Parts: sequence; C-alpha cells; structure tokens
Amino acid sequence: MNESAMRLHDAALVERLYRSLYRIRRVEEDIARRYPGNDIKSPVHLSIGQEAIAVGVCEALAPDDVVFGTYRGHAMYLAKGGDLDRMIAELFGRVDGCARGKGGSMHLVDVARGVMGTSAVVATTIPNAVGYAYAMKLRREPRIVVSFFGDGATEEGVFYESINFAALKRVPVLFVCENNGWAIHTHQRQRQATLDICGRVRAFGMDAQRIEDGDVFDIHGTVAAAAARMRAGDSGPLFIECMTSRWREHVGPGEDFELGFRSREDEARWIEDDAVAKLAALIPERQRAAVDAAVHAEIENAFTRAAASPFPDADELHRHVFHER
Repeated sequence: MNESAMRLHDAALVERLYRSLYRIRRVEEDIARRYPGNDIKSPVHLSIGQEAIAVGVCEALAPDDVVFGTYRGHAMYLAKGGDLDRMIAELFGRVDGCARGKGGSMHLVDVARGVMGTSAVVATTIPNAVGYAYAMKLRREPRIVVSFFGDGATEEGVFYESINFAALKRVPVLFVCENNGWAIHTHQRQRQATLDICGRVRAFGMDAQRIEDGDVFDIHGTVAAAAARMRAGDSGPLFIECMTSRWREHVGPGEDFELGFRSREDEARWIEDDAVAKLAALIPERQRAAVDAAVHAEIENAFTRAAASPFPDADELHRHVFHER
C-alpha cells in the first residue's frame, strides 16, 4: 500500500496504530539497551521488525477477544493491552510481574486483557487456542480467539492436528503465522520441501491467505473482516500467513548478521519499509511528538517501578503450582 493510499485511512486509526507500533519498538529497544546489565533475569526474544503483525491483528479485535502466543510475545502482549508495568517487572523477576516473577519474558499473561499466555515450547499454545475457541462456540459467545506462532511451528504435528480439528468443528479461531523465514539459524528453504504453507492449510478445508508485504493496514483490514464474519457465525477458522523480518538475533539483544547465515542485505527491504517510520510520516509533527513523549514517560516509569518491586519470597515457589480453591 503506497503512502497516498494510507492517507485515506481514518486519522484516529492511524494514530492508534502508530502509538502501538512505536510503543512496542521503544519498549524492546529499551530492553535491548538494558539487557547487558543485571536487571533483566530471563532470556528475551525481541519482535523488532515484526510489530506490524501483532498491532494490525490486535487493533482489529474486541476487548473480550483473546490471544495466545509464543516466546517472542512482547509485541502481542502489548498490542492486546497487556499491562506494561507487570511485563517489565516480570522480566526483572519481581513479584509484581504478570507471572509473579516466575515466568520471565517467555511466559507473559494478562487474562483481564485477553492475553491468555505465551510459551517457551514451539507450537504448544496452538491447541490451547483451538480448545478455548471451541468452548466459546459451544457457549455461543460472539468472541474470537487468535493464535500467533512462527513458521517453525507449522512443522510440528500438533499444528496439523489443531487446524484439522478447527476446520472440522468450524471454531472461531484465527491462526496467524508470523513468517520471518527463520527457525533460529535455519531458513525455511532448508526445513520445508515446499514453502506453500497456505496450500498445506487449504488441504484441510480451511481458508488461508498470505500477506506478502507486512502492511499494517492490510493486516488490520483482513482481520477486521474475518472477525466480523466469525462473530456473525458466517465462517469457520481462518489462517493468515504474514511475511515479515526479525531484525535482531533469535534470542538476545544484538544482531546476528556477523554469524554468516544471513546478511544485512537479506533484510534490507524490510528495514527500509519500516512500519513505524511509515506511519510516523502520516501524523502531523506536533501530534506525533506528543504521542512519543507520552510513550517515553510510560516506559521510563515502568522500568522504575520494576526496579522498586521486591523479589518473590521463597514460598512463592509453591504457589500457583496447581489449582487452589
């Protein structure tokens, strides 16, 4: 979508999308900057470069819709409205964290905001999402579930079991594949005999669409239309493959271009087509500066509060291990 076309979008939507994109980018840049210190107690998998997917999807959802994600879940958590203070406290291993300091970056949850959880194990939240959506269908609730995962998850058996069940039962679940082309250091071409993930999904009787350019407006529009059909009971599940690029290393704050498995030139077109910069150009400078300043203050306060939060007591190890009445 070119710039003149983007300017046709509602100004309020453009500002919301920009604020969410910029907020996620700045949070993760601050995490990367602070990571070499001793405050952050868990590994971090950054979404820098991939933010448009989470933002485009989550801005099209209703507050009571729910999402399930992966260990690269900061963007999804924040885009869906997850509490920033509790997220940073969780990275710091503090008791005020969203998992009370026990989960770290890879296990974020905010049930009140519809963030049902992320997992460190590839593909494990996909069947959770399908089961949740099936329960909503049985209860006749006009809500939908979104399952976020990477291209590597489509190689797991549970992925195919889940899409088969979702298609069979026509459950209101949206599968969002964030395809950055890499499973750690191995490209999709070296892992999959055919790169046509959508074709494989269609073989199970499910509609599948691929968004090539990572355009946040295209993603938002596709999800908004799909969500409306699901709420009306006019469709079954939908699979969307969103092509994207992660700019940082698989895990950690740095880059990985010097490792030799990919080059900066490989990702150049994605970096040049940065969604944050594109939307920033659509907002009047004074308005954008106000958004930026508010974001900066919120992030600084979140890190300050996290540092002031205490570490969990030893007896916290025995809490939330099983259901307590």
